[in-house]
Amino acid sequence: MQSNATLVIMRNVVKTYDLGKTQVPALQGVDLEIDKGEFTVIMGPSGSGKSTLLNIVGCLDRPTSGSYLFKSEDVSDRDFDKLAGLRNESIGFIFQSFNLIPVLNVVENIEFPCLMRKERESSTSLRHRVSELAEEVGLSPHLKHRPDELSGGQRQRVAIARALITNPELVLADEPTANLDSKTSQQIITLMQRLNQEKGVTFVFSTHDPRVTQNAKRVVYIADGKIVEHNPMTS
Repeated sequence: MQSNATLVIMRNVVKTYDLGKTQVPALQGVDLEIDKGEFTVIMGPSGSGKSTLLNIVGCLDRPTSGSYLFKSEDVSDRDFDKLAGLRNESIGFIFQSFNLIPVLNVVENIEFPCLMRKERESSTSLRHRVSELAEEVGLSPHLKHRPDELSGGQRQRVAIARALITNPELVLADEPTANLDSKTSQQIITLMQRLNQEKGVTFVFSTHDPRVTQNAKRVVYIADGKIVEHNPMTS
């Protein structure tokens, strides 16, 4: 029976892509549930279907078949405008390439998702929240800096703050440490873990780096488009 604490329910999700006259399977009958407050890693080699799975969980794409319920609502066949609205209200994203806007400074990059909403809060309130969030992720000394003036770790901290500024219920991170050195990677994972514990933010991120799994509460292994193992991590 579905719990009120369950954010994501996938049943027999299939995703195929057309490559000319050939259909290429990316996901093959995936079943997955994600509860509020989880800190979960989706792990698998390149081409295993990690990013495709994350894209569907994040409503960036739709399954070819199967069902996907987000917060008890079936979003499997929603049109892309409705999916965009859902993403903007409930889901944050962190990408391995940061995806910051180069002409905007730290404050402007963080607040940008809120400016895309139909209903906007006052600029004073938004700037106050941006300032508080920037302090939480260790960016206070860099608020006026643009991305090209920041290190890789600082850019990823901006991306994390940007993902959190909309108060999402779910944050998805696609290979968030791939472009960072090992020390900075650990700092970023530790930061996300702290935000998960202190704020209750649900984090799900993909990786092929086994070091990242050491901090996860659950590891979901995927291979050839199929989930092959669920491994709850023990302390």
